[in-house]
Amino acid sequence: MQQTLLFILSGAIILIGVAGAVVPILPGVPLVFAGMLLAAWADHFQHVGAFTLILLGVLGALALLIDFVAGLFGARRVGASGRALWGASLGTIVGLFFGLPGLLLGPFAGAVAGELSAGSKVEKAAKVGIGTWIGLLFGTLAKLALCFTMLGVFALAFVF
Repeated sequence: MQQTLLFILSGAIILIGVAGAVVPILPGVPLVFAGMLLAAWADHFQHVGAFTLILLGVLGALALLIDFVAGLFGARRVGASGRALWGASLGTIVGLFFGLPGLLLGPFAGAVAGELSAGSKVEKAAKVGIGTWIGLLFGTLAKLALCFTMLGVFALAFVF
């Protein structure tokens, strides 16, 4: 009974983590890993051992690194200022309160506002907004793909 409850809890943590791979406020990748670690522990590490956990940890760290670098790369590639990066971050947080449209438009609007506050012209600010948004989008997609890769590795370890 207790093991079943731990598996249910680990499944819930993993689901929240996958949602967190898209929603910036939640620590998605660490939650996915924590849920898998809890499930492995609940199973007394019979199916998921040290090698698999290390592999999952490496995939998780890679997901976090790609997410961080992709947003910066997209912004820097188009010459974004530091204010544009802060603006994109704040725009993402504010966008959370407006659902999916806010999540999609918040980083763009924040980057544009930040770039404009740095004294750039509207054309450059729009370019920075688009570059930042594309970088964040690719970072999120890569993070989500790596979360699903982690799920696949975990599932294979449990089956075999």
